[in-house]
Amino acid sequence: MKHHLVQLPGVEIHAVEQGSGPLVLLVHGFPELWYSWRHQLPALAEAGYRAVAIDVRGYGRSSAPDDVAAYRMRELVADNAGVVRALGADTAAIVGHDWGSPIAANSALLEPDVFTAVALLGVPYTPRNGMRPTDAFAMAGGDEEFYVSYFQEPGRAEREIDPDVRGWLRGFVTSSTAPPTLS
Repeated sequence: MKHHLVQLPGVEIHAVEQGSGPLVLLVHGFPELWYSWRHQLPALAEAGYRAVAIDVRGYGRSSAPDDVAAYRMRELVADNAGVVRALGADTAAIVGHDWGSPIAANSALLEPDVFTAVALLGVPYTPRNGMRPTDAFAMAGGDEEFYVSYFQEPGRAEREIDPDVRGWLRGFVTSSTAPPTLS
């Protein structure tokens, strides 16, 4: 696997690639990194593809701009198209998992000449409607705050997470995936 930083206007995107052939861009979800695709990279390479897994901007070794507007969907789509072009390809298939699924879907919708095939894992395609995503997330939580809403206020999550990132992630992952224990 080859690690490198792809230089794009105003941002660097960490990419890990393996194989040669038609390009497949792999976009992770939350709270993941390129590493989530570590088993798919060699499998795709063996199948004759050039598989590239990125750290989405704001994650891992990719740039993390301070401006909230830098994380709008159009910026994330531009990153994906920029990575494809920077790697010397004209087109790619794109695969998204979790939060990477809406990014992949929008990449294919907004850059159809670049992304000629799309696959979504874990989160189905949801077309635009009259509801703001933040309002939908607020409703999804019911009486509790939906985890996506937690990250909407700049600095809020950082104040809680930064003192112990590893411990916070451990708690987040185990609280959202562990079955209840019986005493």
